[in-house]
Amino acid sequence: MSVRSTVKAIILDKGKVLLNRCYDEPNGSYYSLPGGGQEKYETLHDALVRECLEETGYTVEPLRFAALMEEICDSAFIRETYPEYAHKMLHFFICRLASREVRKPTETDSSQIASEWVDLEEVKNLNLLPKAVKTHFAEMIESERAMFLGSEHIPVNHG
Repeated sequence: MSVRSTVKAIILDKGKVLLNRCYDEPNGSYYSLPGGGQEKYETLHDALVRECLEETGYTVEPLRFAALMEEICDSAFIRETYPEYAHKMLHFFICRLASREVRKPTETDSSQIASEWVDLEEVKNLNLLPKAVKTHFAEMIESERAMFLGSEHIPVNHG
C-alpha cells in the first residue's frame, strides 16, 4: 500500500482566493484548491510552486503550512485501477502571488474547467471539495497554527 503525498494552495490576493472550477460526472460542478501530487525527492514547497504554475499559470510563494488531512477513496474501481490515487495525505499552505504575471496553464486536472478569483466571503456558498476544506476554510486562513482537518472517506475522487 502506498499513500500519495499531495499539496494544496490557498492563494490569497486582495480579499480573494484562487480556486479551480471543476466538473466531473460523479461530483457535478464544484471548486477545489490548486495543487497536486508531490514527486519523488521533491520538497513540499517545490511541489506546490510547480503544481500552481501548471494548473493556474501563476507563480506562488508559500507563506506557511496551514493544515493536513487524509482522504481515502472507497471506489473499488479507483482502488484497483489507480491505487496510487486511492489514499492521499493533503498538505495545505497559505500562499501569495510571487508575480502578477500569469502564463497559460500547462497541465490542468482532467476535471478542471478554469481557475477563478473568488471573494473570500463567497467561499461559504460554493461547493468546495474536500468538504473539510469548506468547513474549516476561514479558520485555516485566520489561524496562525496549523491544524489537522481529519480523515475523510469519499465515494469517488475529485480535482
